[in-house]
Amino acid sequence: MAQGEAATSAPIRIGVVGVGVMGYNHARVLNDLPGAQLAGIADPDVVQRGKVAAMLGCPAVADVDELFALGVDALVVAAPTHLHHDVAIAAIAAGKHVLVEKPIAPTVAEARAIVDAAERQGVALMVGHVERFNPAVEAIKNAIRGEEILSIGITRVGPFPPRMSNVGVVIDLAVHDIDLICHFTGSQIAEIQPQVKAAVADREDIALLQFRTANGVLAHINTNWLTPFKARTVHVATRNKYVIGDLLTRQVTECFDYKPDGSYSMRHLPVAYAEPLRVELTRFLEAVRGERGPAVSGEDGVAAIATAIRCLENFPTAKSVADPTPLRVVAAG
Repeated sequence: MAQGEAATSAPIRIGVVGVGVMGYNHARVLNDLPGAQLAGIADPDVVQRGKVAAMLGCPAVADVDELFALGVDALVVAAPTHLHHDVAIAAIAAGKHVLVEKPIAPTVAEARAIVDAAERQGVALMVGHVERFNPAVEAIKNAIRGEEILSIGITRVGPFPPRMSNVGVVIDLAVHDIDLICHFTGSQIAEIQPQVKAAVADREDIALLQFRTANGVLAHINTNWLTPFKARTVHVATRNKYVIGDLLTRQVTECFDYKPDGSYSMRHLPVAYAEPLRVELTRFLEAVRGERGPAVSGEDGVAAIATAIRCLENFPTAKSVADPTPLRVVAAG
């Protein structure tokens, strides 16, 4: 085998920074992902990192510098959001490829700094908007391809998560769907009309968000932490069809062939079986190897957090401040 072929086939050594719920799942998938080698995990919590290391049989260290010493090619940054900037910048400066969990950073300025640093260093940067890799999302995207999209409605609700303390539903939940709106429409959000409220929590726990994309699609997101059960649904109306997707059960239904009497045809669309996180990490490996660009770019991540922050501009407990952007905010009412 030629030297170049050997280098190409060598597994990519990846470290995971932060092994809470999401970080553990990244490490679990990487530990069994073809083309990847889980080089180690880093977490300041000695008990948590020890527990994860014992389950996965991988090295565990306290910080990112010790992780670099293990000889990693790339990092997954799954630390708390307020640490994303510092960890990602350190990794990029060390020449490591980076996947940063969503949101990319707590402010637009920090998000842009990460993107600019990756561009200067020439490393792959991907943002972990994992919902894009949900097979139901892919089925919806395929169903509306080539269609004139008229409107999108997304509901993402559930009970209050005990793990959450420093952000509300817009940053934790709605940022997924802000990204999905851009993904489905192939456009950016141009106008927003947000309604947010803190009903039982210190941060906003109810948000009704309305948008218009640059290519004219109307969209809305309904999200809260007050619903006693989880629901994740997407409704897309196009000129010729209406597509309904349940992102939890992964069922996608298409209504079409409307008749003057109000009748229509309906069919269930095939949805592939896949673990979204596994697909996401596979796409990250492809970006690291230079086989294709990052599936969710740094610019995608900046756009999502910029819109989310704009939705909170007039909410009294919002602490992140976005840089000026061409996004236009429409006064509610």
